[in-house]
Amino acid sequence: MEKGWKEVYMTATEYKAEMAQDILENAGIKSVIINQHDSAYQSFGEFCVYTAEKDVARSVELLKNLKGE
Repeated sequence: MEKGWKEVYMTATEYKAEMAQDILENAGIKSVIINQHDSAYQSFGEFCVYTAEKDVARSVELLKNLKGE
């Protein structure tokens, strides 16, 4: 990932990563999903959501409920 971006959410399912991205975008926070699934074995790997460093604290707070905390 490019410098200045931090991971704020990780999940094994694509739909949860997309939900996280929607929550962040509705709050005005730009985010990106990185698919780290193995191309040969789709059951291995994660989907990671990244935001700019300045938005990390707010993003983590917004995504707390999605993580079940």
